[in-house]
Amino acid sequence: MGSFSATVKAELCRTEVGKSCCAMAEALGVLLFSNTFSPELIRIVTESTDFSERLPRLFRKAFGLQFDALTETKQGGKSVCQITDLQKIARVFELCGFSARTSVVLHVNFAVLESDCCRKAFLRGAFLAGGSVTDPHKQYQLELSTTHQRVSGETQTLMGEMELLPKETQRKGSHVLYFKQSESIEDFLTSIGAPISAMAVMQAKIEKDWRNEANRKTNCDTANVMKTVDAAQMQLSALRKLETSGVLHSLPEKLRQTALLRFDNPESNLAELAALHDPPASKSAVNHRMRKLIALSEEE
Repeated sequence: MGSFSATVKAELCRTEVGKSCCAMAEALGVLLFSNTFSPELIRIVTESTDFSERLPRLFRKAFGLQFDALTETKQGGKSVCQITDLQKIARVFELCGFSARTSVVLHVNFAVLESDCCRKAFLRGAFLAGGSVTDPHKQYQLELSTTHQRVSGETQTLMGEMELLPKETQRKGSHVLYFKQSESIEDFLTSIGAPISAMAVMQAKIEKDWRNEANRKTNCDTANVMKTVDAAQMQLSALRKLETSGVLHSLPEKLRQTALLRFDNPESNLAELAALHDPPASKSAVNHRMRKLIALSEEE
């Protein structure tokens, strides 16, 4: 998985599986945003090799359990980690604060998310299992997807308390929390333990802003050049008319000097034309003379 999501997940997986409380919080995030978390089956599918290698360590620390025999079966480039033993599943449910027999609707167990480090670990697990982020050079979009409506709503509340403010939508039966602003994505990635990836988003934003500014300046410069060319063509047309009618050579000295300089310098702007006068004239004076010459040509 050579995507930006893979890069972020690889960075997150370099974070040590630390204290038991944080391991539990991260595992809860994984389970609530995984493919299947039911009394009959726990199934986590991922394209991230780093995440699939982290999962056994995480579950040993959080639950004292190992995945069953189907752990990390490769299917089309994806790793599948499963627990099918009903006793193991019941223990996972119990440690997460649920009951495999009576829990109908899963939810975020805030009792295991009391400290700031555990909240961040929970969101790290949620992103590893159900998260994605686009290449910031193309667009800004980070998502967390779960099939559990209540989990999505409660995670949004949790993130709001951490001053992370995602929006929510639904897509193909899943509930999706998402960010579309680069600053929000930077804050989220930094919070869950991926500061290098956050810096990559910031760098992409700086480069994009620089290119946009350069393009804007180029477009502005091009527009100014076109205005100068159009104005010069109109002036030359007026001067040719005055020349054809014989009026040009009978003009006052200053007007005639400006007219001849324009003939000799058809691509110069008014400021450049003003500097060519002897003695140099002001831009406004040359502009005034040009207006006068055009007005005279319209009388012919």
